[in-house]
Amino acid sequence: MATESMDMPLGTTAPNFDLVDARENRRFSLNDINANKGLLIVFGCNHCPYVRHVLPRLNEIIGEFIPQGISALMINSNDATQYPEDSFEKMQEFAEEFNFPMPYLHDETQEVAMAYGAVCTPEFFLFDSELKLVYHGQFDGTRPGKGEATGEDLVRAMQALINGDEVLTEQIPCVGCGIKWK
Repeated sequence: MATESMDMPLGTTAPNFDLVDARENRRFSLNDINANKGLLIVFGCNHCPYVRHVLPRLNEIIGEFIPQGISALMINSNDATQYPEDSFEKMQEFAEEFNFPMPYLHDETQEVAMAYGAVCTPEFFLFDSELKLVYHGQFDGTRPGKGEATGEDLVRAMQALINGDEVLTEQIPCVGCGIKWK
C-alpha cells in the first residue's frame, strides 16, 4: 500500500544528524556536507519498489547536479530487525550494486526520519545553500509499472535552485512504501 508524504513547511531548516555511511563506513553529519547551492536528502531503502523504480534516473540526476553545487545523500531509516534486507551490510551491497554517487546513511534509531517527518520511501527534501527547505515533493508522476522515471518534478526544483529562481510553492507529495518503524 502506497504512503503519501506529510507536509514539512517550506523554509524549515534541515535538522542535523550524525549517521554512518554504508559506502565509506564513516560518520556523516549535516556539517560534513558541502551545500554550495543546495542539498538533496532522500529517504530511501533497499527493497522498496518505488525506490528501485526511480534509482537509476535519480543517480543520473545527482551526477548531473553535483558539479553544479547541489550535494545529495540518501538515508535508510527502516527497521532492519524486521526487514533484514535493509540491514547496514545489505545497504553496503546495494550502494555498490547501484554505484551510488552519494552517501547512503543508516538511521538505525529512526530519530532522523522522525526529525524530518519522513514517512515514505522515496521521500525528497531539497534545501537551499542556507539549508532551508525549498522543495518537498514527488520525483515525478510515474510509479512502478506505470511509466519510465524521469525525475521531472525534482529536476525542475533543482534547476530553479541553481538558477536562483523561486521553486514552486505548490508541490505534489511523495508517494512510496511506508517507512518500516520499530
